Amino acid sequence: MKFKKKVLQNGLRMIAVPMADNPTVTVLVLVETGSKYEPKEKNGISHFLEHMCFKGTANRPNTSDLSKELDTLGCEFNAFTGQEFTGYYAKGKVADFPKLIDIISDLYLNPLLKEDEIEKEKGVIVDEINMYDDMPMQKVHEVWTNLLYGDQSAGWPITGLRDVVRGMSRKDFVAYRKAHYVASATTVIVSGNIDTIKAFKEITKRFKGIALSKKGRKKKTRDMQQAPQVAVRHKETDQTHFILGVRSFPIYDKRNSALSVLGGVLGSGMSSRLFRKIRDEMGVGYYVRAGNSASTDSGYFAISAGVSNDRLEEVLRAVMAELENLKNNLVPAEELSKVKEHLVGMMYLGLESSDDLAEYYGVQEILHRENELPQAKEKRIRAVTAADVQKVARTIFIEKNLNLALIGPFEKGEAFLPILALK
Repeated sequence: MKFKKKVLQNGLRMIAVPMADNPTVTVLVLVETGSKYEPKEKNGISHFLEHMCFKGTANRPNTSDLSKELDTLGCEFNAFTGQEFTGYYAKGKVADFPKLIDIISDLYLNPLLKEDEIEKEKGVIVDEINMYDDMPMQKVHEVWTNLLYGDQSAGWPITGLRDVVRGMSRKDFVAYRKAHYVASATTVIVSGNIDTIKAFKEITKRFKGIALSKKGRKKKTRDMQQAPQVAVRHKETDQTHFILGVRSFPIYDKRNSALSVLGGVLGSGMSSRLFRKIRDEMGVGYYVRAGNSASTDSGYFAISAGVSNDRLEEVLRAVMAELENLKNNLVPAEELSKVKEHLVGMMYLGLESSDDLAEYYGVQEILHRENELPQAKEKRIRAVTAADVQKVARTIFIEKNLNLALIGPFEKGEAFLPILALK
């Protein structure tokens, strides 16, 4: 799982992750921009642009050219947009590597951004927004981030708002690409059964025309809170989906390893505390998760679940009791060991394929983290002690930092505030 990195004179970063005897190769391009880089009047443009890059290029002008060519190769391809980066990738046979990098570089560098295709794609994106509105398990994450960050980019939806999307024009996309799709903000990752020298040579060749202009910046997230908060999105559902959590630390904080173990104790695996408590003991809910999410300038630790409407308060009180328990008592040695082994095992299972490894190394690079081997991450997890877990629990599980977001048949959130109490 070793990797090699090279930075070209223009600032473009290249990473190669050789995987001997692997039958596939993945080409991934990441650019350091996403919804946090958007002005409010253009919220959603990062995601919209991601769509438009597949709608014809200078070398493949017809809308279906890209998808038809990639389908003919029998490969997997897609793109994704987050708050701080956007990615485009294709995964296919090793023999098709030159073709894959040619196609991905073309859609990244040469999108035509046709006016008629922009107008058509507006309908697709509005339908995507509608789809997520009909999926409370997904939509509750939007309610959650808006509760935490309010009217700033970290609190806005990645997909944007319908009226904003409908008002976007070609000149908006051209200006946005010029500000962000530049060499210094781009990382190209190739992973699989490839030769590093050949990979770097192909990347250099295909991306020689990349823009060299100065990179646009994002505003720092305002991350502060004075009292517990509740946000309710009313929807007549048979089940309430909620997220309960607190603010934590940015991605560079050394305490994040302890937070990973804390998340494992609460909600990673069927033997985790919350799974046993909510599903096995209380017989309610189908899914329950817990974990930390960190970005370059903020972070949060969240617990999510979907439960019967009439048992929501009971479940929330059970979760709060578990948070109190972790503040007041050390995790037993046997449980701590089990959680660490589970986290390490799941990490390696998540790095078996070429696309998994490309994303692992690429995201670290694009967020300007020190690119570390999985073995180094394993070492940090194994070094976490029960005292570390308790210390970080006492740091983040404080009453003024508590937040609850939910979607269900409720009108107001005030009734839930008394539940958000910690000693």
